[in-house]
Amino acid sequence: MPTVLVIDDNPAVATALETLFSLHDIDTLAAQSPEAGMAMLAERNVDLVVQDMNFHADTTSGDEGVALFHDIRARHPDLPVILLTAWTHLESAVELVKAGAADYLSKPWDDQKLLATVNNLLELSETRRELARHQRSEKRRRDALAEYDLRGLVWADAASERAIALACQVARSDLPILITGPNGAGKEKYAEIVHANSAVRNGPFVALNCGAIPGELIEAELFGADAGAYTGASRAREGKFEAADGGTLFLDEIGTLPPAGQVKLLRVLETGRFERLGSNRERSVKVRVISATNADLAAMIRDGQFREDLYYRLNAIEVKVPPLAERSDDILPLARHFLPSGRTLSADAERALLAHPWPGNVRELRNTLQRGALLARGETITTADLGLPSAATRVASTGSPLPDEPDRATIEAALERNNGVMAQAAGDLGLSRQALYRRLERLGIKRD
Repeated sequence: MPTVLVIDDNPAVATALETLFSLHDIDTLAAQSPEAGMAMLAERNVDLVVQDMNFHADTTSGDEGVALFHDIRARHPDLPVILLTAWTHLESAVELVKAGAADYLSKPWDDQKLLATVNNLLELSETRRELARHQRSEKRRRDALAEYDLRGLVWADAASERAIALACQVARSDLPILITGPNGAGKEKYAEIVHANSAVRNGPFVALNCGAIPGELIEAELFGADAGAYTGASRAREGKFEAADGGTLFLDEIGTLPPAGQVKLLRVLETGRFERLGSNRERSVKVRVISATNADLAAMIRDGQFREDLYYRLNAIEVKVPPLAERSDDILPLARHFLPSGRTLSADAERALLAHPWPGNVRELRNTLQRGALLARGETITTADLGLPSAATRVASTGSPLPDEPDRATIEAALERNNGVMAQAAGDLGLSRQALYRRLERLGIKRD
């Protein structure tokens, strides 16, 4: 909820404005002196200031308001300020508008005019903040690409950025890392990033999906086997630990590792030593272990299915990869990345992609784009080509039906009804202002 600070020595003014703004989902703070107002600005996040021009009964020059405005501008140069003036202060108000004040209104003010001004300024302020956030995010992304090897990872969402930052931060340690997240979210890509930025990046990167190997063979896969160690073992073979010596071993679906394998894995993590199946000779390796799981290992420990001591060995540092539904700003960049050269997405297809809950995460998105490219009759992939469920009938993971996506005509009608005031139009459409801005951009709807 946006916040407006009212600085006026008359408490009735703050009360009247608080009543007006509260009806339109705007929070109001009040200060009765310039000093109190500046102190509040130092302590609280404020989106807009409405200030009086005089603060003492025997003062009518407007000099106090001028001084307050310049103090606000010096300390908060991007904060919009509306001046409330009496007719005797009109010239001072005009000069302050030239100096950067957002607007001025005479007392007594017109509620509708004030409200329209406030809403428009809040929208502009939010747009500026969103642009600033985007610029900061782009700078961080450029800096990350310059400093780290991200193995071609595509991302735009802040949630992904946090996971990437942690993965890069811990990469240079030699501690075991546990990567958690749902199937298809990209856990192996994060393991590759950790390896590529680690001290052993010049060594091998060896991956093993523990869930894809039969339980009776998993130990041989991990530690190797001498000839005759089991039926069909006609010759000696090295395991993944030997293959990864001097580098990184990535153990995916670690929760499926059987009990005997858990015991041996714990020992090699503690000592760096192991024996091949069928051999009494100890071997020594130096391997950075990264494991991954979509399982609840804590619940498995409680059920006796996973060793607690192994869990703490593996989980020295946890990197959580969020599901795609929780990083929606990644969806379209990833979709465009998966498109074959020369193919594009229609606006309706992009809206359908953003509305889908993606239970299969990035893997499902990639498959969806491959299917769309195969079925599309031209260069543009449409909603029908994607084969996604209808947004009107699909139910999100919360159990609530997702609303229909407003089309161009609906959005333009809402803007016209609300005289272009974005906050009110967004409310009519059941969207946040940020969501409405994104739809305007996708649909190419120009704002005045």
